[in-house]
Amino acid sequence: MGGTTILAFAFVAFIGIATPGPTVLLALTNGSRHGIRRALAGMAGAVLSDFVLIGAVALGLGALLAASEFWFTVVKWLGAAYLAFLGVTLLRSKGTLDVSLDKDAPAVTTSAIFLKSFLVAATNPKGYLFFSAFLPQFIDLGLPQAPQYAALAVVFASVDLVVMLGYALLGSQAARFLKHSGAIWLERICGGALLALAGSLAFYRRAAT
Repeated sequence: MGGTTILAFAFVAFIGIATPGPTVLLALTNGSRHGIRRALAGMAGAVLSDFVLIGAVALGLGALLAASEFWFTVVKWLGAAYLAFLGVTLLRSKGTLDVSLDKDAPAVTTSAIFLKSFLVAATNPKGYLFFSAFLPQFIDLGLPQAPQYAALAVVFASVDLVVMLGYALLGSQAARFLKHSGAIWLERICGGALLALAGSLAFYRRAAT
C-alpha cells in the first residue's frame, strides 16, 4: 500500500466524515454542552467504534449483514431506536449548554459521553456496509491484508478525530455567544437532525444481492 493510496483514502474519508452525521452531531453538542475536554471522551468512543467497525469488516461481518436480511434488520432497528432516543432527549433539553454551570442538571459522566458516541456508530449498519464496499478498493490482494486494514483503520480514525474536534470546537465557541434561547434552538436543531437520521436509517434497505 503506497503513500498515494493512503492520501486518496484519507481524502475520501474526510469528505464522508465531514458530511454531518450522528457522530459529528454528537461532537458538536458535546462541545457546546460540556466543553472540549469532556467532549474528548465522546470522540474517543467514536474512534474506538471506527476500529471495531473496520475490524468487523475485515473479519467478514459487513458481508454477513449484506447477505442476511435478519441480522441487517436487527442492527438497523437497534441503531434507529438509539438515534431516535438521543434526538428526543435533545428536543426535550432545556438548553443547558454546560451542565457544570447548572446546579439542577444531572451530572453526566465522561464514561456516559464515551458510551453514547460509541453506540451511535457501532449500531449503525450503514457503517458496516459502507466499509465493506469502501475499504477493499484500497486493499492490495497481493499483500497481507491484516496490516493494510490496520493502516486504513488508523488513518480513518485520525481523520475522524480531527473532524470531530473541529465540530466540538464549533459547538464550544457557539456556547460562548449564544443566549439561553439560542442554546435551546441549537440543541433542538441537532435533536431534529438525529431524528431525521433515525428515520432515514429505519427506511434504509439492503442492496439486492
